[in-house]
Amino acid sequence: MSTDGNKKQFWKRNAAKVPGNIQHVYGAQHPPFDPLLHANLIKAGNKPPPATPGKPKKATTFQEFESITSDAWDVGDDDDELLAMAAQNLNIEVVMETANKVIENHSKQQERQRQDQTTELEQREEDTQEEVAEDEEDEEEDEEDRLGEGEVTGPEVSFASQRSPYTDGRLVKSHSEAPIGSPKDTAGEHAALHRQRSLPHRPPVIPLVARMADQNTSGTPAMTEREASRLDKFKQLLTGPNTDLEELRKLSWSGIPRQVRPITWKLLSGYLPANAERRDSVLQRKRQEYFGFIQQYYDSRNDEHHQDTYRQIHIDIPRTNPLIPLFQQASVQEIFERILFIWAIRHPASGYVQGINDLVTPFFVVYVFEYIEEEVENFDVSSLQEEALRNIEADSFWCMSKLLDGIQDNYTFAQPGIQRKVKALEELVSRIDESVHRHMQQYEVEYLQFAFRWMNNLLMRELPLRCTIRLWDTYQAEPEGFSHFHLYVCAAFLVRWRKEILEERDFQGLMILLQNLPTMHWGNEEVSVLLAEAYRLKFAFADAPNHYKR
Repeated sequence: MSTDGNKKQFWKRNAAKVPGNIQHVYGAQHPPFDPLLHANLIKAGNKPPPATPGKPKKATTFQEFESITSDAWDVGDDDDELLAMAAQNLNIEVVMETANKVIENHSKQQERQRQDQTTELEQREEDTQEEVAEDEEDEEEDEEDRLGEGEVTGPEVSFASQRSPYTDGRLVKSHSEAPIGSPKDTAGEHAALHRQRSLPHRPPVIPLVARMADQNTSGTPAMTEREASRLDKFKQLLTGPNTDLEELRKLSWSGIPRQVRPITWKLLSGYLPANAERRDSVLQRKRQEYFGFIQQYYDSRNDEHHQDTYRQIHIDIPRTNPLIPLFQQASVQEIFERILFIWAIRHPASGYVQGINDLVTPFFVVYVFEYIEEEVENFDVSSLQEEALRNIEADSFWCMSKLLDGIQDNYTFAQPGIQRKVKALEELVSRIDESVHRHMQQYEVEYLQFAFRWMNNLLMRELPLRCTIRLWDTYQAEPEGFSHFHLYVCAAFLVRWRKEILEERDFQGLMILLQNLPTMHWGNEEVSVLLAEAYRLKFAFADAPNHYKR
């Protein structure tokens, strides 16, 4: 089948998966389009298909694509070196050496884990063989004893209750209930039992928000000496009369401990002042200002000129992290609706666009942690005091607003910021991994088809929320982290899957892979390696843009 045929089949099969069934507006400011247009996605430079006579339609290639796009690492001690250099203009050789150390350390750690797993499996297999041999010896001895005592003479003769090795310890009351088979069958069952026991245990299900191994994200296991030392450094910085924000950025680059993440994010985003004495008054004023907006604007959500915006927000909120119970609570969804509606009407240049709803969730989770100790994934927010919930809502609004101020051209009409970043990503990948780039070209995969979502949602649809929170620690610490450094993270993220990409030999397989990358079990370690690669790319290309232009 031709590549064009594969593409048409892929988009037709996946049309139903596009959020809002495609007929819904991608963003309140953007008109809907026909979903089948994506099957004929136009290459850059070609003319768009002619409009149907009598039904004039203004639509750029990007707008047509936009309408059908899918809805939208602590490694080791080497992190400290990376962290110390993060916000400085450094010698490129030093930067490369440091990033290489992080990656090399990760590789060694993975090799040790593989060796440990192999040793454990071999030991388990030996133990299982010994257990099976002992069971067989015990059975032979029991059989000899029973035959010697004349207990068993035929299938109808009852005998004393006995544990059967074939029934998981179930008591067999009569011989007729016990499994009867040839020695060959018995040997086969023993072999099956041996295989079952020798298989490795299935890994536990990892929460989407956090897992116990990710100390910086959630959970309260005992901290290591290194983690305790880092926490002390944060506390010393934060408790001073004037916080040194440059030092805080350097310290935050390799991850922020959960206990101090809320105040650190507020400081790094510019929501709180560095002067400790002014913080309480600023918080009180900004929270009052936000709820003043609610009183002033929120009742207008059903007005004719705002109802489309509110309706789209109301549709999108239940889709936000649908697998996490926290975000399916009615009170949480109401909070998100207020935050997004107020932001939209205060930013008429963009209005509300799908994808912005995702950007509230990391702030909300982090600021909930300010008031609780337990895991947040299944936390019932109704158990919080009303004042705490109001504070979480207002703080989430202002910090999300600060983030969006730096990337608002991602969400204005035709989303020019995203178009520029996707083009820059394509040019960068063509220089750092030509094989991957040529493979995409060979099977006619346009970067816009998968990377649009990476830019629009800041990789939130590609990573578990716990990883997004860790990633944002570094984005907050990086100068222009969300607007500039994110490009290099996306490049490192794409190349991370080069083996899987090169194994796919058609358009459909590549698109399915790129829209469903296997990151569910990622944690701090994987994110740290990704950031180290992005860090290396930034210092290799950021100050020399011609390096990635042909």
